[in-house]
Amino acid sequence: MEQTVATFYQFANLPDCINWQRKLRTHCKKFNVLGTVILAEEGINGTVSSSAEGIKEILAFIKKDERFSQMPYRISTTPRKTFYRIRVVVRKEIVTLGDASINPNDKVGTYVEPKNWNKIIQDPDTVVIDTRNDYEVELGTFEGATNPNTETFCQWDEYVKENLQSQKDKKVAMFCTGGIRCEKASSHLLQNGFKEVYHLKGGILNYLENVEPEESLWKGECFVFDHRVSVVHGLKDGDSKICFGCRWPLKLEDMESDKYESGICCPHCADTLDPVRRASLQERNRQIQIARKKKTEHLGQNIALLSENKKRRRKLTTIKE
Repeated sequence: MEQTVATFYQFANLPDCINWQRKLRTHCKKFNVLGTVILAEEGINGTVSSSAEGIKEILAFIKKDERFSQMPYRISTTPRKTFYRIRVVVRKEIVTLGDASINPNDKVGTYVEPKNWNKIIQDPDTVVIDTRNDYEVELGTFEGATNPNTETFCQWDEYVKENLQSQKDKKVAMFCTGGIRCEKASSHLLQNGFKEVYHLKGGILNYLENVEPEESLWKGECFVFDHRVSVVHGLKDGDSKICFGCRWPLKLEDMESDKYESGICCPHCADTLDPVRRASLQERNRQIQIARKKKTEHLGQNIALLSENKKRRRKLTTIKE
């Protein structure tokens, strides 16, 4: 059955986030809404899936609060099952920068609509930065964009101090998946003395939804934090998959490698896979195939998000060096 997927966020003063956690979880369960919603005193951030009616209900519930009445969101559809449960969690930040003094409600950079983005990033005097993490950038990015080579968004401040201090008087244009990281990143740059800061409104998802492929400067696929793994223009499902061995997102060329074994390993981890781990993955893959033949679900199908598996993934650094 086709699933409707909604991504959304809103920076807002939300001191009652713990009360919101209980109410939102109850409402999601009522309408069979699955996915992840992060709440903090600075606002809300989520990706959820359900029937079209379920998504309509949950968005209406959130937007009933005047703090979220103008909350932007993106809608797409997929034949895949994108989530297996609902998680509504409370954290210190809805996107973790690690600096509580950065508040996008106070100031952010200049929003750039997708139709105007190409002109901005083709300006030779503009520094274009992909604010996402290394594994996301590897699947796709904009032509000419700088990859900060960060493992987590918490490293943004360090990247700026080491690489951008001499460029405070230049135009800086940033982008991320849905726009939320760029709001914080732009606020951070402005607070640190940068003069002219731009960011793609609604992020890559908004661009892929509204810019025709023949006019696009986007190359590759866009990583998303659910079981689709990636999307392309029109927000259609991409071809990328997740390696069960190391949780790295794989492009088609990775899956064509001699070192790729479906459900077991890929070129990023094949050389470090010990016999015990390999046997465990082989058995899990066997159980998944049995479950598929019986048309039932197996827990092994529940791919954990990359953001929850960084420790295992970072053990692969030595392979890449």
